[in-house]
Amino acid sequence: MKKDFINVEDFTAEDLEKLVYLIQVVKKAGKERALPNLLYKASIAMFFEEPSTRTRTSFEVAATLLGGHALYMRPGDVHLGKSESLYDTANVLSRMVNGIVIRAKRYQEIADLARYASVPVINAMSDDTNHPTQVLCDVFTIFEQTGKIKGNTIAFIGDSSGGSAANVCRDLMRISSILGINFNLISPEGYQPDEKFIDHVKEIAQKSGANIFITDDPIEGVRNADFIYTDEFVWYDMSPEEKEKRERIFKPKYQVNTELLSHAPSHVKFMHCLPAKRGEEVTDEVMDGPHSIIFEQAENRLHTQVALLTAFVYPRLKDNPVFADRDNPYKTTIKAIVSELYK
Repeated sequence: MKKDFINVEDFTAEDLEKLVYLIQVVKKAGKERALPNLLYKASIAMFFEEPSTRTRTSFEVAATLLGGHALYMRPGDVHLGKSESLYDTANVLSRMVNGIVIRAKRYQEIADLARYASVPVINAMSDDTNHPTQVLCDVFTIFEQTGKIKGNTIAFIGDSSGGSAANVCRDLMRISSILGINFNLISPEGYQPDEKFIDHVKEIAQKSGANIFITDDPIEGVRNADFIYTDEFVWYDMSPEEKEKRERIFKPKYQVNTELLSHAPSHVKFMHCLPAKRGEEVTDEVMDGPHSIIFEQAENRLHTQVALLTAFVYPRLKDNPVFADRDNPYKTTIKAIVSELYK
């Protein structure tokens, strides 16, 4: 088992499935206010170079629910490779905290921090590459809705070309290809992944049996979808000219609306990682309609972070005899799943 959770491709399908089952257990325990104090007196440092609502809130609450503490650090509060080497920062923090959560503009910065730190590092999103905590949550949400992981079909509609406007899409393709989830990618020409990325994902999918289908036709792409997923077409750091160009290309053809849903199976569910621009990539009628599970999906970010802190930080701590939770039935189940991950 890897020390860090920074890239879904570092893990086998079996590892990721165990993490999904762990989320299921800790969610049930959390609903019953019965989570064991697995992180009693543990501290988690949280670096966020970008704004965050769901990720920051979910990690802070998750640490508290497990009996620990999360320390939020804004840009400028710490050196993080600016006026001090990343190596030095990682080594100092490793002697003061029990884990590090980081959201950064560049994936390489997260990878370097993980390489230098002796405590677990969790990738809370890199602008240029991936968002592994989000897509693990998405897989759990799909599992929760259908009772299975493999064999579901996701239709993702939007930008998949790369960068901050497509990191969720591309990471969702990665985890789907590992786990045997079929993936229909619906993007306009010029906003699709490069051939190298497509070939890489399809190579992984061959091992799991996942089908990867790429089209620029939204109607064709949603015909067999169990889940329709979209994300923002434009991002806050884009120039006004780029935003205007994207809106011309993506609207209205690639907007998720009731007309598009009419071409999908009746059981289809709608997903969005949020934040959403209502009226742009998706309409209010879809977001607030009977097919939408966006708020269940958002809530599951919390349960996912509880599971990740449990799986990656807890095994490196010594149990405190004062907070042993001897009578907590969930602790035995959680410890069994975590032990399987470290076989």
